[in-house]
Amino acid sequence: MNKLELISKLKNEANISKAEAAKVVQIFFDNMADAMSRGERVEIRGLCSFFVKDYKSYTGRNPKTGEKVVIKPKKLPFFKSGKELKERVDS
Repeated sequence: MNKLELISKLKNEANISKAEAAKVVQIFFDNMADAMSRGERVEIRGLCSFFVKDYKSYTGRNPKTGEKVVIKPKKLPFFKSGKELKERVDS
């Protein structure tokens, strides 16, 4: 399912216009992204949680040349499924 399909489902289920459904979905995703950019965890009970992992700087290698390269510290978003979602998918 992509964002457009989600908007269409919301429009049909909530009996609202496509523009209103698109606005609701956009507000939801924008707020999730804003919270994660502040380092906050986003949890949707029974479904999943999103959080940011910090990675320290380390020395890697350029696979083409074999030259040592310093990898800068970074933050990456992570997704962890909830128990109910795992059970629903596995059934």
